[in-house]
Amino acid sequence: MKRTLIALVACLLVAASCATVRAQASKLRVGFCSRTLSSATAPFAVATKMGWYKQDGIEVELVALAGSGDCVKTTATREIPFSLPSVEPLAAARAQGVKAKIFYTAYQGNIYGIAVPADSPIQKITDLKGKTVGVISMGSGGVPAAKALIATAGMNPESDVNIVVAGEGAQTAAMLRSKQVDALSQFDTQYAMVENAGVPLRRLDTHGTDRFPSNGFVALDKTIAGDRQLCVALGRGYAKGTIFAIANPEAAIRILYEVFPETRPTGKDEATALHDDARVLEARIPNWTLEKSGVRRWGESSTANYAAYLDFLSRWGVVTRRVPVTDLVTNELIPEINRLDPGRIRAEAKAWKPAR
Repeated sequence: MKRTLIALVACLLVAASCATVRAQASKLRVGFCSRTLSSATAPFAVATKMGWYKQDGIEVELVALAGSGDCVKTTATREIPFSLPSVEPLAAARAQGVKAKIFYTAYQGNIYGIAVPADSPIQKITDLKGKTVGVISMGSGGVPAAKALIATAGMNPESDVNIVVAGEGAQTAAMLRSKQVDALSQFDTQYAMVENAGVPLRRLDTHGTDRFPSNGFVALDKTIAGDRQLCVALGRGYAKGTIFAIANPEAAIRILYEVFPETRPTGKDEATALHDDARVLEARIPNWTLEKSGVRRWGESSTANYAAYLDFLSRWGVVTRRVPVTDLVTNELIPEINRLDPGRIRAEAKAWKPAR
């Protein structure tokens, strides 16, 4: 009996030790491909606040990076195991031998496009000749997106247009006011932030690109194979947070301020802050929806849409070496990620009230 008791205690100690190791290993650093954690990060905040990540045994730490290029680079070098970049730098990295894939498409529609001040004389892409286009960083997805669109208009993106860094939000708005840039190649939530800073924008017609996918969770092939449950937990929590944010944007923003206090705007009263950040979140919602790309499951990658986008980038010289779509995206984790109840999550979102 004594030996049995000692053995049992030893097993419990080993189990406790293993649990501690697992807990330490489950803290996931995720690259967010913008220097500013905006309301676009609401799904992460909601999943954290509601305990969904914890239920699946992980804790997520967002790392703000300069753009999608930096996100892919840090994941390729194993500095950060997961990131949320657009597909263009991933396609370039894969062509150079980096074995990584998107295992969850977060933004089903094309978040990029060209925008100009509402009163600008620029009416179409060809009017950008000789103009200056501002991007968030030279490593952002806005750079290849702009180059491809400029090329489709029959211009040389390397010489006919000047692409410069214009920063984010209020900084971008200031550069537009001072005429340092004529147009922007950024994305949906950034455009909402610029408008919140007092510069109304008008999007140029970029018909034909709306269904192209944008950003998704990227990890090395080895990570997807060896840490499958961590990938599933990250994707499932994000999916739940997305469903919640779509159902109740204001609640998602209130939760965002609680989980990521640095996202709360300064110099604004609460009502104005909530209004402005809800506007930013609502700019992203159309590109979160499944209907945007015709898929049926959260995080599912439409290989047809990815193939069409790669054809577009290749045709206009943005991607010089094509790789198979199956080398860039995988849906193998999607069935497991979608073990969730969207109706229940929507109900929780509708019923959510801030603490008094």
